[in-house]
Amino acid sequence: MSTAGLLRSLTPVGWLVGICMGLAGVAILLGGLGFRWDPFDLARRRADRAEAAADLARSEAAARAAEAEGQAGQVVRLDAAHTIIRRTEAATTPILLEARTAHDADLPLSPDRLDRLRAHDDELCRIASDLGGCAAAPDPARDRRPAL
Repeated sequence: MSTAGLLRSLTPVGWLVGICMGLAGVAILLGGLGFRWDPFDLARRRADRAEAAADLARSEAAARAAEAEGQAGQVVRLDAAHTIIRRTEAATTPILLEARTAHDADLPLSPDRLDRLRAHDDELCRIASDLGGCAAAPDPARDRRPAL
């Protein structure tokens, strides 16, 4: 029997099996050559999901880094504020005791008391120069000191 006779003797089911086997053979051959058939574009969807997850991870990492940097800055500012408070208390406590026990504590302001207050004010401005009254702005007082 010849090939033409064999093809004529196939039933419709035989033709269907032959066509399916031929398509499977072509798919295997093309797959071996590197061709991929993705009718639903699943590879692109997987890549998009992976890229979105990577973007989210990067943004979360940047947020955590900014948060850590902010906390470190807050600790530095808090330490500086505590240092200023301790130094201010150390400078103010002896002056307060001296002012309360001074023999002229109840009298009007004398030059000695004024000098003590100015020395203490200078010490406070040395500790925290950004306080009000410590700036080098023009002052209406003659001796460039804040009026008391």
